[in-house]
Amino acid sequence: MAGFFKSLLNKITNRAEVDWDDLEADLISSDLGIGLTTSIIDELRELGREVSGEDVVEVTRSQLSKRLPDNFLPPTPRADGKPFVILVVGVNGTGKTTSSAKLGLWLVKRKRTVILAAADTFRAAAVEQLQRWGQRLNLPVVTGNTNADPSSVCFHAHQKAIAEKTQFLICDTAGRIHTRHNLMEELGKIRRTLAKQDDTAPHLTLLVVDATTGSNALNQAKEFHKASPLDGLIVTKLDGSGKGGIAVTIHDQLGIPPRFLGTGEEPEAFAIFEKTAFLQEIL
Repeated sequence: MAGFFKSLLNKITNRAEVDWDDLEADLISSDLGIGLTTSIIDELRELGREVSGEDVVEVTRSQLSKRLPDNFLPPTPRADGKPFVILVVGVNGTGKTTSSAKLGLWLVKRKRTVILAAADTFRAAAVEQLQRWGQRLNLPVVTGNTNADPSSVCFHAHQKAIAEKTQFLICDTAGRIHTRHNLMEELGKIRRTLAKQDDTAPHLTLLVVDATTGSNALNQAKEFHKASPLDGLIVTKLDGSGKGGIAVTIHDQLGIPPRFLGTGEEPEAFAIFEKTAFLQEIL
């Protein structure tokens, strides 16, 4: 993931002096956004001297650190014994279904009990994919019929989780965004359905965004946040992109913090957000 900033550092180190326009373009292309890029450039100019590659990294790290939240404390089982319900949302192709499974495994490794709900029912492949993950990781998966109402799958999974005193229920929801109305209707219905059995549910709503998609991820976050208030992000594909700037931009502009990070293909390649580790990775 450090690829982008390493190449930027090499580029600056090998030059007699910094080309400010180039630097600005490079920072914007790393998905840091215009506002954050301007702050970095302004702080570097205020140094009032020749700027080194190390200066760029140090100032960028300091600016990102100010805009990122503190470490995310992992969700814990509820004192009343009812399931802690996590809604996973996002468009198809971001790694949403895989992230739901990885989150389930992450919780199980911390001695938590988990049920997965395959509520992305309009894409048969998503249901099959979650079932395969469930078999591979030994996680129970609740499914409905093809094209079943996603909210009914969540309802039955919630019912099962309550009956079995399962600590966590993770609902992998449909990844459609082609019209905001459909998205709002569907997610609104899922939330209302979950609230029928527990008026505090869902307890955590996470949007899965692909680190390589840049401004598209910001637009997705805006749309989903309108449809269903988001508590955080799962940022995927951090291993291959050399970028992680979009997570900073989304938090900076929308106040939605990164919560978990997908860092590779393997089921264990999944981590809770820790600010220092994140900054070291991308810088």
